[in-house]
Amino acid sequence: MNKSQSGSNGKKAARLSPQQVTEVIKQLSGVDSVELKMTIADGDRVSTINSLGMDPLDAELRQVVFFDTKDLTLDKAGIVVRARRIQRRPADSVIKLRPIDPTKVSSKERTSPAFSIELDVMPSGFVCSGSMKNLSINDSDVKDVLAGRKPIKKLFTKEQRALFAARAPEGIDLDSLSILGPITVLKLKFAPVGFTRKLVAELWSYPDGSRILELSTKCAPSDAQLAARETMNFLTTRGVKAGSGQATKTRSALEYFSKIH
Repeated sequence: MNKSQSGSNGKKAARLSPQQVTEVIKQLSGVDSVELKMTIADGDRVSTINSLGMDPLDAELRQVVFFDTKDLTLDKAGIVVRARRIQRRPADSVIKLRPIDPTKVSSKERTSPAFSIELDVMPSGFVCSGSMKNLSINDSDVKDVLAGRKPIKKLFTKEQRALFAARAPEGIDLDSLSILGPITVLKLKFAPVGFTRKLVAELWSYPDGSRILELSTKCAPSDAQLAARETMNFLTTRGVKAGSGQATKTRSALEYFSKIH
């Protein structure tokens, strides 16, 4: 990275280089949405919550589980398989391809109502992903899969299974995957005082007591540059700083559970 800033722990927190910013701008025309993300150092978690006026009692409880081989073969191949239980709502699942080139997505996938392309932008980098979602799963089905009473493929639609079969490494099917997780997540959507956009805070709590707090906001591709400036300016005025480590929540969770599986 060409520029950096110091975090509260004295380490350098990376910023996008001018070349990366140019690449992000090029990607905007091929995506459906943009999500701006920032991971907060755990030592700054409480001060960030207080500074932004978050109320933990407004948070939604979730449980996230990933499916991969023990050595993360799917992750290495750019495939994420995930299911999620949501408090008082239907569960959901996703087959995610990451990274992808939007110009190389098939017309069949691109025109599917269940498929979308999103550009995630973080202080240290960016990644484009394509997601095939199933937004209406019985919560009991997820619990049955976690307990070994139902096969993993029951959580995914025919369209999702076809996408997986077309992209997965040879010899790997959904029901051969290991269960990685679940992990408890608190998700809070809120509108901070003095900010015109909505923010989302997600606190991922691991079994060993470690935590990851991520702040994010979504916007249309046409609004991405303005949204990035406004969001960074607002967070800076509130004293919110990016942590030195900006790995995605998914990557962190996969690596954690693969080691203890």
